[in-house]
Amino acid sequence: MIWVITAMGAPGPHWATGEGFRVLDVTKLLCRPEEVAGGLRAGRAVGHGDRFAEVKRPVVVWNVTRRCNLHCQHCYASAQSVPHPDELSPGEGLALIRELARCQVPALILSGGDPLLRPDLLELIRCAAEHGIHPALSTNGTLIDAAGARDLRAAGVGYLGVSVDGIGRLHDRFRGLRGAWEQALRGLRHCREAGLTVGLRFTLSRVTLPHLPGVLDLMEAEQVHRGYVSHLVSVGRAQGLAGCALSPGETRAAVETVLDRAESLDARHVPLHLVTGNSDADGVLLYLRARERRPATAGLVLDLLERRGGNSAGRSIANVDDRGEVHPDQFWPHHSLGNVRARPFGEIWSDPAQPLLARLRSRRSHIHGRCAACPFLDICGGGSRVRAEALTGDLWASDPACYLTDGELGLAAASEESSHAPARPTDAGSAPAPLPERASLVSRC
Repeated sequence: MIWVITAMGAPGPHWATGEGFRVLDVTKLLCRPEEVAGGLRAGRAVGHGDRFAEVKRPVVVWNVTRRCNLHCQHCYASAQSVPHPDELSPGEGLALIRELARCQVPALILSGGDPLLRPDLLELIRCAAEHGIHPALSTNGTLIDAAGARDLRAAGVGYLGVSVDGIGRLHDRFRGLRGAWEQALRGLRHCREAGLTVGLRFTLSRVTLPHLPGVLDLMEAEQVHRGYVSHLVSVGRAQGLAGCALSPGETRAAVETVLDRAESLDARHVPLHLVTGNSDADGVLLYLRARERRPATAGLVLDLLERRGGNSAGRSIANVDDRGEVHPDQFWPHHSLGNVRARPFGEIWSDPAQPLLARLRSRRSHIHGRCAACPFLDICGGGSRVRAEALTGDLWASDPACYLTDGELGLAAASEESSHAPARPTDAGSAPAPLPERASLVSRC
């Protein structure tokens, strides 16, 4: 998820739950885009954090261990019951954090496996906080008791996200452990009672889709700060769930449900932010809804979405795995950019000669097919490259998860006019002051 640095520099409730800059803040962009724009004009990041900042420093997801007490069917990291024998040592972990601080990385998301199974986790959290990096935790929640939750807060955790895959038995089945559902909720509640900012994450599939309304109800009932609905990415063990992927119609209906709920929560002044992730077509659908239902702010929404830029792999999100391999994000375990044992993270990330990073940062010139012709390419960034590779064998093919129709995208008109710019609504009065210039896509450590 996405972190934000408030005007005072402290971690706000919009920091990540473990998925980095892959999410779309539905509540902010659909219901309150003026707050995002106002923060930009005031010179602070709001809602989407460094996605709009002058210098793009990557949020780093560090899979601190592959060890996990569960065996989730959709685990992108293919976590195991034992740690990898070549896992970064405690000393190497601290050295990595110091290097990330040197690179002015704003946030470090500690994931796994389950990070709570790494013995030196609290020391790593404290080190990050002491070096000015906001630490977040992505966990299954089952290992957290009341004392552990207090320890996490005292160490400096700014945000903790717990994953659920449905209500009750369905969650247990997906997670491979009877009782995982109750344990996860108990851990979540301990964290909330300890004063941690908490969130729930839910992954869409054909099996879990019927539980979406109930999970959204759960997010509200548990008074979490952030509810994250993620699209399935077919990497790791999720490669075995190809038959569970949603159809375009099912996907669209699910996203419409999230948009409806976000509007309802905002109207009722419920302080729950809904976000979606891993399908940047959601941003286009959000804009189309704003254009239809909220025309006064639709132009501002479009500008903010274009500034966000869609998929951020290799740009404002980076991943380091348990053995020190650096990846464009956590869904690219099969593509290493280098290892922090051999070369500092900053050199790896800012190397202009790294071919995959160079292509990801200039993806418009490499993407082909339907995505290349889409007039909303600046909003989605071409979607997920790793999904395209996994499902088509072509890294630069169109994202197979796009559920929007040619008609609503205006692809025929765009083709005839050879234009990549979507028509903007005539609502110039909705943005009374200009926003800052757009940021460079490439971070320099």
